[in-house]
Amino acid sequence: MFEIFSSPDAWMALITLTFLEIVLGIDNIIFISIAAGKLEKRDRRKATNIGLVLAMVMRILLLFGITWLTKMKKPFMLLDESWVTGGISWQAIILFLGGLFLLYKSTKEIHEKIEDRGHDEREVEKSRSSSLTNAIVQITVINIVFSFDSILTAIGMTNGISPNPTDALVLMVTAVVISVVIMMLFANPVGEFVNRHPSIQVLGLSFLILIGFMLIAEAAHLSHLVVFGNEVGAIPKGYLYFAIAFSLMVEFLNLRMQKNKTPEQETIENN
Repeated sequence: MFEIFSSPDAWMALITLTFLEIVLGIDNIIFISIAAGKLEKRDRRKATNIGLVLAMVMRILLLFGITWLTKMKKPFMLLDESWVTGGISWQAIILFLGGLFLLYKSTKEIHEKIEDRGHDEREVEKSRSSSLTNAIVQITVINIVFSFDSILTAIGMTNGISPNPTDALVLMVTAVVISVVIMMLFANPVGEFVNRHPSIQVLGLSFLILIGFMLIAEAAHLSHLVVFGNEVGAIPKGYLYFAIAFSLMVEFLNLRMQKNKTPEQETIENN
């Protein structure tokens, strides 16, 4: 089962996926803390920890469910038109719809982060409860909503890593558990860092656009789609890793330059 960790590609996928899970989980932490905001101070920490554990359990259950669905590789519909041919399976449908969902969700989230800041926070604020049980129920609902992009990202990052589906599942569950443990231990420092540098979160959401497109291309490739005489090929994971690593390197260089600026330089730039 753990032979997958002898592959450099698997380690690259695990590190990248854990980072993305943490970035995607920041919103989860924020909404959980808002949902628990009316509770007694002693209950807030308990509600937050219960919420994060529920998030982990929910994601693992969804991973098992969606991984089982993606095993349905037998085509149930054949396309044989003059301009397109191929065989559509449930696996391809799930990957295609998942890719579309990631494109929609990430674009919407980027818009809200930049143009309508605090939209989701306001919605959670309206319905938060002063009862621990009600707060946990609300946190569970929030976790279900915010688990789909995380799960689809995991599937996009690990798809094709190994011919054995169990290997990919082990990778995905490991990344989810590590990210939740990190958030439970360092929720405040991580949350404050991302809140101070919202570009990190926007960058993470931009990666979801790449992964969403890759899932759509993978769905077409698994269906052996031939469009206007050209077969749709798979996108090598190395391209994705390079784009993510290069973008993060540029962003951290920018953050370092910002940190090293003197107050006089910042005043000149602001003017």
